Amino acid sequence: MSTTDILNILISEIHECVPELIDQPITAETSMTEIGINSMERAEILIATLEAMDLTVPMTSLHGPKNLGELSELLHAKKSEG
Repeated sequence: MSTTDILNILISEIHECVPELIDQPITAETSMTEIGINSMERAEILIATLEAMDLTVPMTSLHGPKNLGELSELLHAKKSEG
């Protein structure tokens, strides 16, 4: 699974969780906070993405990325570890 695949999962889960963003351009440089996704929605998107990736990691290990590209890279690294 590539970082692009993971980014596409994240974008799909964002659209599923926050359908009003369906027309919003979302790229690797997009920050979930900047487009108005709240903390509960972010948690829901991350959990759904982890499930889609069949990946189990502590949510606390996913803090730090500033945008979806960085988050995709972090998730890719976690998937490669395990």
